[in-house]
Amino acid sequence: MTRLPGLLAATVLLAACGQAPPPAGTPPSSEAAQPHANLAQLMRGVPFTFSNIIFDAQSADPGATRQGGDISEGATAAYRSVYGGWQEVENSALALAESANLIMIPGRFCENGKPVPIDRDDFRAAATGLRDAGLAAYKAAQAKDLDAMVDVAGVVSEACAACHEPYRDFDNPADRCTGAPAAVE
Repeated sequence: MTRLPGLLAATVLLAACGQAPPPAGTPPSSEAAQPHANLAQLMRGVPFTFSNIIFDAQSADPGATRQGGDISEGATAAYRSVYGGWQEVENSALALAESANLIMIPGRFCENGKPVPIDRDDFRAAATGLRDAGLAAYKAAQAKDLDAMVDVAGVVSEACAACHEPYRDFDNPADRCTGAPAAVE
């Protein structure tokens, strides 16, 4: 009962200021997403790393018992048993799906200083393909299905190629992030 007057006072104060508290889980608007890495750094840090865990699940059963190492072998070996196995594959698949959001943050630049072409339809489609591949890998990992992991590894590889071929795979790094010329209508 002693909390009621304090709660009423806080409510009146908030109403008097014309502000209501934001709904739970709503990030502050002043913290809009912003890039902190160029596209090459992002790709090497997130999709490259986590797609390789998905590719590994084609040939090494994530559910097989593995021994965690000690700290002298590095953090990955020491903590392998904490979030390892199929959970590691699930988490990696979700990181791959989330990386599609990161790729599309406005203001990011490519390693050569050119802006990431987020305004191009084929680039947006490639990012969507990456998200979808990550979600497909997540479903396969949840099912703990090795055959599905083989299939989904192909989906992940195709999603990567959908962006690499038109935007990354050039002999001259200055040509990266340019893509094929946009169709003229």
